[in-house]
Amino acid sequence: MEETDVQAIVRNAIQEFVNQEQAKNEPAAKAELQEERKRREQLERRLNELVAENKRSQKIAEEAERGAAVRAELQRLGVAKIDLAFKAVQDGVVRTEDGRLVARGEGGDVSIKEYLTAFVNENPEFLPARISGGTGMTATFKSPAVGRETINVERIRPGMSAEEMQRVREEIVRVASQTLRGL
Repeated sequence: MEETDVQAIVRNAIQEFVNQEQAKNEPAAKAELQEERKRREQLERRLNELVAENKRSQKIAEEAERGAAVRAELQRLGVAKIDLAFKAVQDGVVRTEDGRLVARGEGGDVSIKEYLTAFVNENPEFLPARISGGTGMTATFKSPAVGRETINVERIRPGMSAEEMQRVREEIVRVASQTLRGL
């Protein structure tokens, strides 16, 4: 008999066993890889959604901050019709790359303060009326009642004494009746 190579036989048997085990495990490994790919794609989609949502939130926050800054400056300038004035100037105010709020004008970028001051000076109709009243309005001079202390709104509070509360009520009635007579 020929000499049998035991090592070669063992090597072949082991190789056959390994191949059979790989063939059994290969579908499971492929399925596992497929599941991992699906999970990764879902996570990437969710991450992209969160990034987009974050950008929208930042844009909304920047718009709110820009609106608040413009409204505050208009109020500081004494504008009576703030919402109307804001609608008129809001498109001219933008945020620069470094985060500052500026207004785009013919001469280039200017500060909000300068832009809004110029706007209010050019459009005085947004300021409160200088002369109260109008056609047919008669001047009535109302003097406070002699010997009476005027009531201040800040003094009205919970826990006031009964006599203070009564004085407040009387003052409200007096002011209301004078107002109604003036109409």
